[in-house]
Amino acid sequence: MAAVRRPAFLAGLMVVAVLGLAACGKGGVADGPPERGDQAVAKVDGKTVWASDVKREAVAQALIGEGEPLDVSSDLFRRVLDEVVDQKLLAAEALKRKLDKDPMAQRRLAAARERILGDMLVEGVVTDAVNDNAIRGLYQEQLKLAKRSEELKARQIVVGAAADAEAIKKLLAAGASFEALAMERSTDAATRFNGGDLGYFTIDVMPEAYDVALKDARPGQIVGPFPVEGGFALVKVEDRRLEQPITLEAARPQIVRFLTYDQVRDLLEKLRGKSKVEMLVKAETTASRPVPPADAPKVTPAAPATATATAPAKGEKK
Repeated sequence: MAAVRRPAFLAGLMVVAVLGLAACGKGGVADGPPERGDQAVAKVDGKTVWASDVKREAVAQALIGEGEPLDVSSDLFRRVLDEVVDQKLLAAEALKRKLDKDPMAQRRLAAARERILGDMLVEGVVTDAVNDNAIRGLYQEQLKLAKRSEELKARQIVVGAAADAEAIKKLLAAGASFEALAMERSTDAATRFNGGDLGYFTIDVMPEAYDVALKDARPGQIVGPFPVEGGFALVKVEDRRLEQPITLEAARPQIVRFLTYDQVRDLLEKLRGKSKVEMLVKAETTASRPVPPADAPKVTPAAPATATATAPAKGEKK
């Protein structure tokens, strides 16, 4: 039998024990595939372990994501299969020793059962509601609400003295390559080796000197020299355009998190609304609603969070 490897193994043992007790209490479960096309991968005392059992354990341990495939021939599958077998053996031995009769064990098993049933309810609600149509709908809604700034694409040459900058400007006027001179003469380590390329950026994220110098610059124009940190800069503006919106695929993970949180919040509000919940202890703060993840979009009563919240920071070099 494989050795116990991680704390998640013990957490999984509780789940297996709950399922094992339920099966024993109701005459057992039919030893057929729990999912269409499922594959039998082991037997423990005559009871089948299915590929879906192993995959579910891998998801529970965050070794794979929900919906990701897990090849039965992979090392990861074999490792998790060993753990599932171990879980079943330990749970069966616990039942033989009548550990399930202990009152504290029964409370822990009941709590685990409630947690599993609650998770299954949430999964069902989320699966029905968080679909591609809902994701696309929220994305389109947020595109309409998003404000797009103008952004520039430019290259720069930074040198230590104004005289050096003026000399380079004369070379550029004579037809020299801006990119080649940036690689040869610029002292800015961040942009020198890519020909001075600053990528696309909005002026508001640049130092004030750039804001003033480039505010009215046109594509093709060479601006400067003007003083910047580290010397004097010459900047060639290559393009101006409206800031590009975040793509659906880039926004999808954030939208899914928001929609999931929104569905769980609504479900709990409905359940609390039709149930009698009485708190018998007082605390400084009482969390009566699920707490959204730290990176979840901020929600206002008027509108959901904007999908652009997940966009790269303005001015991020590309």
